[in-house]
Amino acid sequence: MFNSHDFFKKRFSAHLKETSRYTRYIFNGHIAFAMLFFVSALAYYYQEWLTQLPENFPTAIIGGVVFGLLVSYSPVRTLLKEPDLVFLIAAENKMGPYFRDALIYSFVIQLYLILLAGAAFGPLYFASYPERVGEVYLLTLLVVVIFKCWNLIANWWMLKIREPGIRQVDQVVRMLLNIAVFYFIIQGEMLTAGITTLLFTLLFLYDLTISRKQAGILWDVLVEKDRNRMQAFYRLANMFTDVPHLKNKVKSRHWLVELVSHVPFTQKHTFDYLYRISFVRSSDYLGMYVRLIVIGGLFIYFVPNMWIKIIFAILFLYMSSFQMMTLYHHHRTNMWLDLYPVELEVRQKSLVKMLFQLTFIQTVIFSLLLLLIGEITGFLIVLAGGTLFNYLFINGYVKKKMG
Repeated sequence: MFNSHDFFKKRFSAHLKETSRYTRYIFNGHIAFAMLFFVSALAYYYQEWLTQLPENFPTAIIGGVVFGLLVSYSPVRTLLKEPDLVFLIAAENKMGPYFRDALIYSFVIQLYLILLAGAAFGPLYFASYPERVGEVYLLTLLVVVIFKCWNLIANWWMLKIREPGIRQVDQVVRMLLNIAVFYFIIQGEMLTAGITTLLFTLLFLYDLTISRKQAGILWDVLVEKDRNRMQAFYRLANMFTDVPHLKNKVKSRHWLVELVSHVPFTQKHTFDYLYRISFVRSSDYLGMYVRLIVIGGLFIYFVPNMWIKIIFAILFLYMSSFQMMTLYHHHRTNMWLDLYPVELEVRQKSLVKMLFQLTFIQTVIFSLLLLLIGEITGFLIVLAGGTLFNYLFINGYVKKKMG
């Protein structure tokens, strides 16, 4: 006899094994060191900044937005797969324990976000409201947990509605109410917070009412959403190791292709062309590259100490090189590349050349940013030191990994 509770335990065990396998590669020694440096530097300058916090700083607005968005983002992980569309639909009336376990798992796995946000926002909260005791803040976090649970249940109810427009409108309205509730709570306006909570409760009950009017479970919607989340995880893991399950999305980006595809029409430039096109059209590399430049630039601009700016610049250069080197294995499942009459050494040289070009562009951007804010010494050090670091890292570590 089919037991959906036991089935969920088996599916959860397989899911945990799959994700932990790739998580080991994501949080390897390189990334752990970078994250430790980031957290340490941010914590230090965060405390320094709090000592000079303006009296009219909008702490309540920031807290309302952070906690409101945090509880609004409450996806339900059902762990369903495409074959379930065939084999589980017949057992839909027995799937209650399975989906109950899925909701519990989704709620527990998202609690770490509340812990991180609560720990990060706490110092700002007590610096802005020194007269409040710690129990008040703990009660606020308890309300966050309660709203997280409510939003998760509401999201599950709305997944029974096929029209995405209705789900999106409901999500936006709940998000605005969540932000308002936590803004008023942090501001200390409990009466207004109570009224806003009542409005949220009415919307919550409305979601329950319309979900009960639906015929059944939208299996295809649940499978698609879970597949998209796993693909997002695989894309992240693919930056650190080969992921055979990854389904790469290709975008046209005609003007970018036209911009980067001008290479000599010779055999030795075959992979120059291929890597450039893959970098531009893939859904992973270009976005990651731009994000690292933007985030690194923000650190360089706002961190007050020049030497820390330089360290951040070198660190983001290292992260870009480390992430982009996976281009070498991007076409590993394409058998046609093995038919190219191009030696392996030519292919490796093409990747090394492209990596150096990408990181050199990033070096120039970081250097010019330092020059823009008046750090002449930092400009020279990053331009020279970054170029030297790129050359040594790419010709040393990257070449060794390709061999």
